[in-house]
Amino acid sequence: MNAPVSAPALTKNQSLVFDVLTRSDAPMSAYTILDKLRDNGFRAPLQVYRALDKLLEFGMVHRLESLNAFVACAHPESECCGHGHGHGSVAFAICESCGHVSEFHDHEVDHRLSDWAKHKGFKPAKTTIEIRGLCSVCAA
Repeated sequence: MNAPVSAPALTKNQSLVFDVLTRSDAPMSAYTILDKLRDNGFRAPLQVYRALDKLLEFGMVHRLESLNAFVACAHPESECCGHGHGHGSVAFAICESCGHVSEFHDHEVDHRLSDWAKHKGFKPAKTTIEIRGLCSVCAA
């Protein structure tokens, strides 16, 4: 049995950035985060990027490559497949109409990708899958 994943101690800036992302209904760019935190003493994008870098390292947030935006992890405490920060491959369904993002994990896909990488001698550092389309509400 795996030990529970303990939350890392966060700096004030990391906590503020994480809080903004967890309260958001949509992915946020670093500049949008900066705008939301100006009243908390944030003045430069570098402050946000430093906090985001650590939060990414801790597995608490994810970067959506296609949107150049960030979301809080939907399951930061889970220990899935024994990988890194509780994640194997991470997948996102992104609605192109309303912007809603759903994070999910599929063990079967994770294992197939892992088997492929092993067979090819490839050492993946990170696997992120982004599916873009319409959510069930927008598609109706």
